Amino acid sequence: MLSRQQIDDFNEQGYMVLERLFSDRQTGALKNAALKIVDAFDSNRHRTVFRTDDRDTGRDDYFFNSAETVHCFLEDGAVNEAGEVVLPKHLAINKIGHALHDRVPEFTSFCRQPVIAEILRDLGLQSPQLWQTMYIFKQPSIGGEVRWHQDASYLITRPAGVIGLWVAVEDATRENGCLWMQPGQHRSPLREIYKVDWSSRKGTLKELDETPWAIEHAVAVEAPAGSLVLFHDHMPHYSSTNTSDRSRHAFTMHVADSRTRWAEENWLQRPNLGAFRL
Repeated sequence: MLSRQQIDDFNEQGYMVLERLFSDRQTGALKNAALKIVDAFDSNRHRTVFRTDDRDTGRDDYFFNSAETVHCFLEDGAVNEAGEVVLPKHLAINKIGHALHDRVPEFTSFCRQPVIAEILRDLGLQSPQLWQTMYIFKQPSIGGEVRWHQDASYLITRPAGVIGLWVAVEDATRENGCLWMQPGQHRSPLREIYKVDWSSRKGTLKELDETPWAIEHAVAVEAPAGSLVLFHDHMPHYSSTNTSDRSRHAFTMHVADSRTRWAEENWLQRPNLGAFRL
């Protein structure tokens, strides 16, 4: 699937964009399935907001339990000070996670496409295992900023070796909050690590390294719908608040090789589901 040049570029830059890899029919099936989940979501019963500007102090059982099921998380701008949802549900959801690939047939079928496993094997994963999936809405006008971070801070393997796959379900542009990457900075140190003490069910984000983010070298990764962005787990990445009038839907997968060990202190644990092999 991948050429030698593409593989070399990924190893050098830390990320890769495969434009329009998936058809409108394929991304449309994901979007329709996500909207059905939102329609069934009871926003009066579950009001957990997902945000990244609180150093992950707001993670609760609803979040931890989503590792093996499908939960909706609200956008901060959709909830008032009294905790009431003030927007229609389809405009209030930040994301759905984190076991869509296990629980929702449309997402299972998408993830099982041979092309995905083939790409991962070209990048050196002998036996890819899918650990986490998310559908991200990036709602118009309020879609929240995702601060600079590295996925290896939250998805710990030994040795480190998670690859992120980000599918543009809708066009991703600078205006509606596309990803930003720092080419070559996947070789930089891991800045933080998020570990959970399961005896207290409390997670803590700890600083490991004070090396500043190389923001001056960041590039916008604009991607038309159907594109696949792949990136190394040490690649610093970010997305801004969506201040436009257009949403930026995306579907993400995080994959590790079976040769790596999934850390017990990871927030995401799958004791009942086990590994999802691609």
